[in-house]
Amino acid sequence: MSGSATGPLPSAASLWAEPTPLDPRSAPLPKYGTGSLADLLPAVAAGQEVPGVSSDLALAPADRVCVFLVDGLGWELLRAHPEQAPFLTSLLPSSLNGSGKPLTAGFPSTTATSLASVGTGLPPGAHGLAGYTVLDPATGQLMNQLRWQPWTDPHLWQPYPTVFQLADAAGVHTCQVSAPTFAETPLTKIALSGGTFHGRLTGEERMDLAAEQLGAAGRSLVYTYYSEVDGKGHRFGVDSREWRDQLRYVDGLVQRLAERLPPRSALYVTADHGMIDIPFDPDSRIDFDEDWELRAGVALLGGEGRARHVYAVPGAAGDVLAVWREVLGERMWVASRDEAIEAGWFGGPGGADGGGKGVDDRVRRRIGDIVAAARDDVAIVASHTEPKESAMVGLHGSMTPLEQLVPLLEVRS
Repeated sequence: MSGSATGPLPSAASLWAEPTPLDPRSAPLPKYGTGSLADLLPAVAAGQEVPGVSSDLALAPADRVCVFLVDGLGWELLRAHPEQAPFLTSLLPSSLNGSGKPLTAGFPSTTATSLASVGTGLPPGAHGLAGYTVLDPATGQLMNQLRWQPWTDPHLWQPYPTVFQLADAAGVHTCQVSAPTFAETPLTKIALSGGTFHGRLTGEERMDLAAEQLGAAGRSLVYTYYSEVDGKGHRFGVDSREWRDQLRYVDGLVQRLAERLPPRSALYVTADHGMIDIPFDPDSRIDFDEDWELRAGVALLGGEGRARHVYAVPGAAGDVLAVWREVLGERMWVASRDEAIEAGWFGGPGGADGGGKGVDDRVRRRIGDIVAAARDDVAIVASHTEPKESAMVGLHGSMTPLEQLVPLLEVRS
């Protein structure tokens, strides 16, 4: 008998066929150059006639602009919670020039990378903050670019001026309003500095001062930030009461700021990434520290659970790539460094210092020999070497819509 009532039986060859790994070129790329976080401030500054700044993202000019970045407020998460965020939900049609569409973050979709893209107006392959942790080629160690550990000279690591600095030099009243603890951090210095930093503890204080600073001059550029939507998502997950309470609180902050805008102002509400809850089971959270197959030939594991930089021991990169593709290739986009760069994961064609495909020469070796980005609900954790990160409920970093898409909500006065 060769078949059944439901159709022919599968052949032996098909039963034993090797799984086909995901093509790195099939990953949904950030919209570098036209609709990514890196394009936002150049578009704003161009509208304020700041010399030497341009963007293919066209935004209506405004004399006074405030950018409010809510850490972790992904587009898909916001759309899924209208009851907790009625004011933000009412602004969804305004997103991205009234198109009702989102921006993209960048790859990886993580805070240090995204904040550097916002502040410099450059993709990750140019500004060089290419992940949560990446190799410092000068030391051979992993460098945490959020905590800036171990120390390295910030301005050698990221040498380009910020858009805030260019605006300040052009006579635009420029400032940042954030938590006092961020005033002197290396990440602030190389990504968000320019003009004056104002530290305020509460969200309400930040909103009130942002509005005040916005009206302090005829042309102004104000940046403000709130972190706890991300914080509660990591700790409790985005399906938690704690996360929903933070979203409700942020909704009130945005409305408070919108109601205090001085004349001739534009408020843009955006985020650095979204988030996804990953179940705590061995199939969803693959533990690198307990998996001899994934560890073989690996010298350092960088990045984070949803977006890994894998650094091989000398001569082993090809073997490590083959194993990671075999084990993970149906659930994650697994690419060699060259493949990820060629596919445009870190930026578009032409790096700012002459590198190819948007990656500067100084940045190239920071990128893993192998780069793995999750498509499915899976993460590569490291329970021994990264215990805190491995215990997080909500994760981000990859190119899925939940992680990659962010709002660009607009209010004008």
